[in-house]
Amino acid sequence: MSDTITANAGFAAAHPAHGADLFGGGGLLGRPSFDLRYMLAVARRNLFAIGAIIGVALSLTVIATLLTTPKYTATAKIQINDSSGRVFADEDMQDESLGASWDTDRFLKTQTEVISSRSLAMRVAQRLNLAGSPGFFAAQEAKAPEAGTPLAEAQSRAASLLLDGLNVNLPRDSRVVSIEFTSTDPELSAKIANAYVDEFIQSNLQRKFDSSSYARTFLGEQLQLAKQKVEESERALNAYARGNGLIIPRSNGGSGDKDSNVGSSVTTSSLLQLNGAANDATAKRIAAEGRWRAISAVPLLSSNEVLTNATINSLLSQKASIEASLKEEQSRHLDDYPAVLAKRSQLKAINDQIQITASNIKNAVRSDYEAAKQAEQSLTSQVATLKGDTLAEQDRTVQYGLLSRDADTNRQVYEGLLERYKKLNAIAGVSLSNISVVDQAQAPAVPSSPRLLRNLVIGMIAGIALAGIFVFIREQFNDSIRVPDDVEQKLEMALLGVIPGARDDDPDAALADPKSAVTEAYNSLRGSLMYSTSEGLPKVIQVTSAQPAEGKTTTSLAMATGFARMGRTVLLIDADLRRPSVHRRVDVSNEAGLSTLLTSHADLADIALATSVPNLSVLPSGPVPPSPTELLSSNRLEELLTEGARHFDTVIVDSPPVLGLADAPLMSALVDGVVFVVEANRNRRGSLRGAIRRLRTMRPIILGAVLTKFEATKAGNQYYSDYYGYDYYQYGSSSEKAEA
Repeated sequence: MSDTITANAGFAAAHPAHGADLFGGGGLLGRPSFDLRYMLAVARRNLFAIGAIIGVALSLTVIATLLTTPKYTATAKIQINDSSGRVFADEDMQDESLGASWDTDRFLKTQTEVISSRSLAMRVAQRLNLAGSPGFFAAQEAKAPEAGTPLAEAQSRAASLLLDGLNVNLPRDSRVVSIEFTSTDPELSAKIANAYVDEFIQSNLQRKFDSSSYARTFLGEQLQLAKQKVEESERALNAYARGNGLIIPRSNGGSGDKDSNVGSSVTTSSLLQLNGAANDATAKRIAAEGRWRAISAVPLLSSNEVLTNATINSLLSQKASIEASLKEEQSRHLDDYPAVLAKRSQLKAINDQIQITASNIKNAVRSDYEAAKQAEQSLTSQVATLKGDTLAEQDRTVQYGLLSRDADTNRQVYEGLLERYKKLNAIAGVSLSNISVVDQAQAPAVPSSPRLLRNLVIGMIAGIALAGIFVFIREQFNDSIRVPDDVEQKLEMALLGVIPGARDDDPDAALADPKSAVTEAYNSLRGSLMYSTSEGLPKVIQVTSAQPAEGKTTTSLAMATGFARMGRTVLLIDADLRRPSVHRRVDVSNEAGLSTLLTSHADLADIALATSVPNLSVLPSGPVPPSPTELLSSNRLEELLTEGARHFDTVIVDSPPVLGLADAPLMSALVDGVVFVVEANRNRRGSLRGAIRRLRTMRPIILGAVLTKFEATKAGNQYYSDYYGYDYYQYGSSSEKAEA
């Protein structure tokens, strides 16, 4: 069939998804990785099995919980700081073993590892004498050591049990560490938890003391050597000073500048003091000389020294007042008037007093200048004398300076070692722990395990997981199609339509009712087929299924009837030569049919029969031949299909099932499209996938699948009932449906 091949090629090019089916490829419509609606449907289908698995899991959880011996967990909390406290606070006395602040996380992690160490467990076992305590072994549900067991072995077993029951928890961004111990005895749990805290603090202090032991021993030896060197250097320095008659004061302790005492003899000190005094005297003389020159170079009452004097200012004020009074009297009286004469006498006395005071000021400035000059000359003479003595002494102080520096260096080394030695002793002897107890462990009143609620939650989760695994495996090995989504998921086909189950299993009655759900569903299928290819409705359509009685004949008849009512001429061919049924459904004779045409050269128009449906003709199967497969594999079938496509708008072939027969696969290679009918909720156990694989070996154009006899309520998802909008199980009269 050249037309069929051309149509197949065009359809595969226009629809690559269907083309994938044609060549055995992947699915037509990709299914999302997570479909909640589909998962709920699967869960509802397996609800009984899921409930049984979860119920068994919960029952086993309750039984295991009741049979488990109660255990009690006691918790002690400690705070671990970066550095330990000191009795003598000092910046140089920080514990170097605790690490820097930027490494706090690693330090805290290290401390938790120390708490969980076997050595600390051995200390706790020895402190509480757990090796010889049968109650401890009983609380840990272990067998006590037999009599005669070596003590070391018994302590090792006790330490192992301590590590098994111990749990150290360090929360994130916290310095508080929880030390938990679990056993069947609440009192013993609290006792061991507190013992862990005490032993951890003691071991921490012991490690610090031991770490400084070597340093203290080494510093003690170096301190003796430094002390001996200080004594020898001091004796050499004193002997040299005595032999050379040097008197040089030295500061105690040797602190400060190393050269501060070199050459600082009594002579040098005196020279420095006198030289400073001479400099001060020179400055005073220069200042006094300047004052004298200033006061002697101008008239007496014009000098700044006189004018700024408080006494002079007071006298000048009195003089001005008297002169004002004198002028007032002269304006009213003659010059010989007694009052005028009195004022003149007062003015003369004031002028004399001003002259005397100014002269005294000038003489005082001169006296200061003479005294400053004499003092400068005296100090300058003494400085000159001491300079000579100092220069003579400098040659003798060179060796003294070398000996003094050596003595100072030895003294500083000795004092540094002595200070460090004292600090190490303070750290080792009076160091405080950087670990503080936040909460002491108390005997718990309620057991920490088993916890019924927690175990039930775990059992519920485990049951759900097992149920999920069971359902997953069951769904993987079960190819039953229960919901429309399974068509695309399991068959990798496009879903053309969903046909509900007919009431009382009477599809003919349902098809006769134009408003029934079955009729509406086939109308929807008809619409899907109209646009199933790029050219529209295929010319020759084959309808097949995996097994008998899945609804392929009903589907073929419904499709043919629907297209005929649209005004298209339709030929329905009953190609099931073994179990024909079309002639009974349309009530026509089966005396001649497809088998007749395949075994003769009769014309299709002579054998095809008209039906009561306008535009619909039927080609019955005809008499059952002895070998249907040989007839269907002949070239005559291809000629008949070509002739049917030439005389009718649409040819629908109702073929036999795929499984067990070669008829349907042979015909699928000759038609323009295959409609695969799948019965919902039919248990096939792999037969459906096998049928599809067999059908695809012929590389047909599979238009899609039709899901028949679908019952939404049995599918386990109410969504489908709402989606299709029909009550699939109750068919009333047409008037009742119109009212609905």
